[in-house]
Amino acid sequence: MAHILIVEDEVSINRLISKNLTLIGHTCASAYDGPSALQIIRTSSPDLIILDVMLPGLSGFDLIPLVGELPVIFVTAKAGLEDKLKGLSLGAEDYVVKPFEMQELLARVRVVLRRTRREEKRVCFDGLTLDLNSRKVFRSGGEVELTPKEFSLLETLVLNRNIALSREKLIELVWGFDYMGDTRTVDVHVQQLRQKLGLRDRIRTVYKMGYRFEL
Repeated sequence: MAHILIVEDEVSINRLISKNLTLIGHTCASAYDGPSALQIIRTSSPDLIILDVMLPGLSGFDLIPLVGELPVIFVTAKAGLEDKLKGLSLGAEDYVVKPFEMQELLARVRVVLRRTRREEKRVCFDGLTLDLNSRKVFRSGGEVELTPKEFSLLETLVLNRNIALSREKLIELVWGFDYMGDTRTVDVHVQQLRQKLGLRDRIRTVYKMGYRFEL
């Protein structure tokens, strides 16, 4: 997974982002002002920077030209089109406006890491190998046949590991906004994954909500 620097002067937001990124396997460093962030960047070279615009000492807009080719996602309350265009024109990979859903931010982090080739390509657990490039699952060297939707559901659960996802959120992430069926299809696909891959102890049911993949 990736090492991510969170540059956010609101301590609660900084800690919340760090907690959720850590839950899915990333390591995090935190900075609360521009000069501290620059020092960390120069000494540790993170894989990705999540950067606020309004910071003490050195703003995010002033900081981004100093980070070199490191990918940056702006997370800021500055919602104006002019600010967004400025952030992107300075070289940011993405621009997220507060308030935001944590799942949205995690998804955008995955997209940027994939685009910059810093995201994990395989996930291994319990004798299984999940190959995210080929979209295949292997056990003891042999492929386990999954339908496209089964793989997409497994990938979503694994990449959001240790985070509870509602059935509605899983429908949105796997089947899309325009899916017209009900949420019982999630339960059916989870049962199929549990049976095919022996994941009863990994894919946990979250009472009256959905599922959590524990790893």
